[in-house]
Amino acid sequence: MSGRKEQNQIRNIGIMAHIDAGKTTTTERILYYTGKTHRMGEVDDGAATMDWMEQEKERGITITSAATTCFWRDHQINIIDTPGHVDFTIEVERSLRVLDGAVALFCAVGGVEPQSETVWNQADKYQVPRIAYINKMDRVGADFFGVVKEVNEKFSAKSVPVQIPAGAGEYFTGIIDLVYMNYRVYHDEDLGATFDDFPIPDDMKEAAAEYREQLLEAISEYDDTLLDKFLHESPIDPADIIRAIRKAVLNCKVVPVLCGSSFRNKGIQKLLDAVVDFLPSPADLPPIEGFSVDGKKKLHRKLSPEELFTALAFKIQTDPHAGRLCYIRIYSGQLKSGMSVLNPISGIKERIARILLMHSNKRADVEIASAGDIVAVIGTRKTTTGDTLCDTRHPIMLEMMKFPEPVIFVAIEPKSKADQDKMTEALAKLEEEDPTFKVKINEETGQMIISGMGELHLEILIDRMIREFNVQANVGKPSVAYKETITSTVEAEGKFIRQTGGKGQYGHVWLKVEPSENGTAFKFENKIVGTTIPREFIPYIEKGVKEAMSNGTIAGYPLTGIKVTLFNGSYHDVDSSEMAYRIAASMALQDAARRANPVILEPVMSVEVVCPEIYMGNVVGDLNLRRGKINGMVPRNNLQVITATVPLAEMFGYATVLRNLSQGRGSYTMQFSKYAPLPREVAARMFGNMIFV
Repeated sequence: MSGRKEQNQIRNIGIMAHIDAGKTTTTERILYYTGKTHRMGEVDDGAATMDWMEQEKERGITITSAATTCFWRDHQINIIDTPGHVDFTIEVERSLRVLDGAVALFCAVGGVEPQSETVWNQADKYQVPRIAYINKMDRVGADFFGVVKEVNEKFSAKSVPVQIPAGAGEYFTGIIDLVYMNYRVYHDEDLGATFDDFPIPDDMKEAAAEYREQLLEAISEYDDTLLDKFLHESPIDPADIIRAIRKAVLNCKVVPVLCGSSFRNKGIQKLLDAVVDFLPSPADLPPIEGFSVDGKKKLHRKLSPEELFTALAFKIQTDPHAGRLCYIRIYSGQLKSGMSVLNPISGIKERIARILLMHSNKRADVEIASAGDIVAVIGTRKTTTGDTLCDTRHPIMLEMMKFPEPVIFVAIEPKSKADQDKMTEALAKLEEEDPTFKVKINEETGQMIISGMGELHLEILIDRMIREFNVQANVGKPSVAYKETITSTVEAEGKFIRQTGGKGQYGHVWLKVEPSENGTAFKFENKIVGTTIPREFIPYIEKGVKEAMSNGTIAGYPLTGIKVTLFNGSYHDVDSSEMAYRIAASMALQDAARRANPVILEPVMSVEVVCPEIYMGNVVGDLNLRRGKINGMVPRNNLQVITATVPLAEMFGYATVLRNLSQGRGSYTMQFSKYAPLPREVAARMFGNMIFV
């Protein structure tokens, strides 16, 4: 039972929020109060423990998710501090995939901002139980109840305060706890490490009673003992409330809301208590579900050290001292250093040389890691993000991670011959670390093209290449990753026949090509009946179709959003070959794409601009000129929030323009929304009228 008890005392949590809501500052305070660090690092001073990369220190933002372990109330808390900037959203996605619980941070002034919505939806996708922490209660314009209302309006889970603030802005003095019904005041002289709990002040008693009633009403249905006491108005023990909240949180039905000011050292100990009291341990989770290697059979593994070993690799990192680090979440069994494990996706066995417990970019060796642990391992050569590692004799594949396609690219070339090999190696390592970063060679020009999720994303990666790998490079201007698709259905014949005496080549197919249902996915269907084309050639026909899709017929951009049905063809007993069918399928698809009214698709971004009302007219006018579609304008305190969808091609350099339009008082966030057809007149202007004839 000791293993079980240890699992009960583990919390794997992530801190997620919009950029600049105070995630890293909150993590720094957690490390200080749990005794992990002996001084508080500040993001503004470039001294935050968790922002260890040079680029993070300079920009004051989190770029890579950092992992650390600390202890509170005899519990081990593994924390991942995730980035808030949308360009690094994959870091949040892959962290949430392996976490058991999350702390959703909101700014008491900013409320629910665009990236808050993105990370909340990502947490919904993986059904991650969470608590909400409303930070920056000391700021002018802080509105705790306004943010709670906004969270309830925008998200499906019911958010219920378990604390309310005593005052706001400069009058924020402490926290009223609705579970224990007391008033906590933190001492400034020791940076909030000590505090006093007082009875609730008279002027707050009515509000505290009202919100406690709301809390009990929301959670009583999850605990019969509490419900009975609540209905009969009997005295209620705090343990009853905590038990009911925990049950509701584990079922993703209720989100307890806390408050504080991380920068002013108020509220962190209560937040740590809430992590221990309300968020799940690995022991609370159902068995992890996976599949057999052929994908036909469902398999389950209990989250127990006694089970067969199963883990998910969720991050690859190149460390200058330790080499290639692979971060894994162990779901079942135990891992010992020196042990061999199987990667069922590649079929390769990997030997684990070392197991490391991480603290930001520092590490400690451990000999053994068990179910529920998040560790980094050294020794994996071929394992990448999203791969499963498992027992060599009992393979299981966990659900793969899906990553968004890059929307922006730049050409890059080494400054000298000496940089050539170094650059290739550096880009390969960066691509391995980041699944949303792609490197390819343009076959026509021979140029190396790198693509990613946004201007900042590529800027950081190029900066890392120069600093970490000491590679000098010339970088082109950013370009948009356009795509092509078709708008009508056609049938096309592809024939590749070379018969010159002796063994020749013979491939003959008929394809029906049409737009796919959701407009983005590719689907291949085989409707050949009998032996018109032998079964062994079908995969090569699909391969030929996919190869042809890499170059569209308008401007050579990749084709997307098509469904291809193979419905007829013929074969030759002697001359038919895999290559012949591949070429025939490729020819048929190119012919079909030309005749199926092709269009160019462009990435369209969701943009949110926050600016004083006086500049709103200028900002809206400018967005309209950028082919933007205004979706809404909402007041937020003394500011206006403008939401719009704007083509990415029109948003380059927007930060400078917005600064000029709003005299430096406007800010914006942007994230990928969808691909949409490029208007005909814009396409004609960019690519020439001849392509639409």
